[in-house]
Parts: sequence; C-alpha cells; structure tokens
Amino acid sequence: MLKFLPLLLIIAYTAAMWFFSSWRLKRELAERSTPMNHARLNPLLDRLGAAMDLPRIKAQIYEIPTINGLAAPDGRIFVTRGFIDRMDAGEVTPEEIASVVAHELGHVAHGHTRRRMIDFAGQNVLRTVLIGVVGRFIPFIGPWLVNLVTMAVAARLSQGDEFEADRFATALMIRAGIGSAPQVSLFEKLDRLAGGRAAGMPAWLLSHPVTDKRIAAIRANQRRWGEIG
Repeated sequence: MLKFLPLLLIIAYTAAMWFFSSWRLKRELAERSTPMNHARLNPLLDRLGAAMDLPRIKAQIYEIPTINGLAAPDGRIFVTRGFIDRMDAGEVTPEEIASVVAHELGHVAHGHTRRRMIDFAGQNVLRTVLIGVVGRFIPFIGPWLVNLVTMAVAARLSQGDEFEADRFATALMIRAGIGSAPQVSLFEKLDRLAGGRAAGMPAWLLSHPVTDKRIAAIRANQRRWGEIG
C-alpha cells in the first residue's frame, strides 16, 4: 500500500486543485458579471431559444475588457464586456455576438467545460507520474519531452471541442433563421480584434484551431446542409 502512497497523494492534490479552481471561477464570474439585457441582442437570443424549443437564451456579460466568450461548468453562458463594447462601437454586429452565444451553447450541449476540467486534472496526474518515471532514465530532456507531449494531447482535445462547438453553432444559427454567415464574418475579423494567436506558438500546441481551419470547417458544413451552393 505504501508504494502507491505518492500516486494517491498526487491524485488527492490534483482533485483539491480541481475543486479550488472550479470554486474560484464560479466566484469570479458571480462577482464580475451582469445579466445580458441588450435591445439589439434580445431578439436574437429569443430566436436561438426558439430554435431549441426554449425561452430566450439567458446570457451574462463578463465585465472584463478582453474579447472572449465562456461557458461555465454550471452551464451559464458569458460574453465579455469587450465584445459588447465592440458591438456598440460598430466593429461587431449583434448577429456575430449571437454566433458567440451559439458557440458557447455548443460547449454546454456537449459537456465540454466539465470534461476539460476533468481532462486537465487527469493530465496533471499523468504528467507528474511520467516525469518521475521518464526522468530517471532520461534526465533533463525527459521531463521536457513529457511536458511537450501532454501539452500537445491537451491542445488536440481542446481543438476538437472547438470544432464541435462551431458545428453546433452553425446548425443552431441556421435553424434560428439567422444564418451562419455572421459566424464566418466574425472569425474573419477575430484575429485582428483579439490580437492574433500567441507569438511563436505552433498551431498544434494552441488550445483553439487556427482561424482559417475553423472557417473552412464552417463553410464545409454550410455546403453540407445546403445553406450555400
């Protein structure tokens, strides 16, 4: 039993960090968010809800200046104040904001947020164990290789989730009668609005797919579902 004690301690520590991170995120969102009640967005949220046989989709504004959307583990949808300000300034359309909400609804529908947190905890356990084992046989470079491999695996899983949420958003936007063109037009301007991807970071280590691939996937779904010829 004692030989498994280090592994059990790692698992217990990782579980504690998972619960703490979840609690901290929930507290942060509760303290820094307000209900989304915007005259230009409400009709679109009504249409998204109706397309899912639901009332108006309830979303929150996360009061930070960055450009982003977020699906919380408890299923709530957030769009940052930075996005809303860009819409009010005419740089982003209400339909494009609706596509962000639809995308985050995709994460909720597929259970991505909870799964990501569990995956992240599991990857931390695996990384720690592998570093301890591999480091004995391949000092210095071994732990670096383990970190690189686990980062690549995490990025691949995350990118798969993003493509899945994009596909859900495309279908929902079409069904709601809004159309998926705003989803594409937002991606075409998103790198400029958000400042582009991390400098020097290879695409296979990014948590989100590169924009061109996301647009290509959306257009393929548009053709498949007959929205464009």
